[in-house]
Amino acid sequence: MLTVAVLISGTGSNLRALLDAAADPSYPARIVVVGADREAEGLAHAEAYGIPSFTVPWHEHESREAWAAEVDAQLRVWNPDLVVLSGLMRLLPPSFVAGWAPHLINTHPAHLPEFPGAHAVRDALAAGATQTGASVIVVDDGVDTGPILAQERIDVLPGDTEHSLHERIKPVERRLLIDVVRRIAEGSLALDAARAASPS
Repeated sequence: MLTVAVLISGTGSNLRALLDAAADPSYPARIVVVGADREAEGLAHAEAYGIPSFTVPWHEHESREAWAAEVDAQLRVWNPDLVVLSGLMRLLPPSFVAGWAPHLINTHPAHLPEFPGAHAVRDALAAGATQTGASVIVVDDGVDTGPILAQERIDVLPGDTEHSLHERIKPVERRLLIDVVRRIAEGSLALDAARAASPS
């Protein structure tokens, strides 16, 4: 059984989708802990499912490295097989990434390498793109530059706003994430191989 930790900043919609999937006895992964960088709304999902959680407030640490070191210490208590970033709005320092890679994955609301960064949906609309998408990647030291594990195209419709387009992307992100975690757990998706195959 693959053990998973999830790190969040907000409402935790991807977290909730993973918790729902893991509630099925046939799903080969279990979430063992949820962490947040603030008193995030999504921690309520962990509580509802009886999953332990921790909070490491960003503002209480003098540097990104000090904050990440405390997050790392909390995760090491549980020693998960996989860490999922689920809307965590913090750039993790290289020391943290090196400690968990390649067992550190993230979702992104674009068809990478198109539109990396924090405003992917807005950027797609500003560029006049006719399609965008959703991706699941291995986290590396860049901004959304890690090996791509799964992705899917999504049409940009006439009249789309940032909100309407993002709302259509989210369910695809969740589905891709649930499938990627399943494939990692079943051994049909090897994260070490994905990293080795990624261009340096």
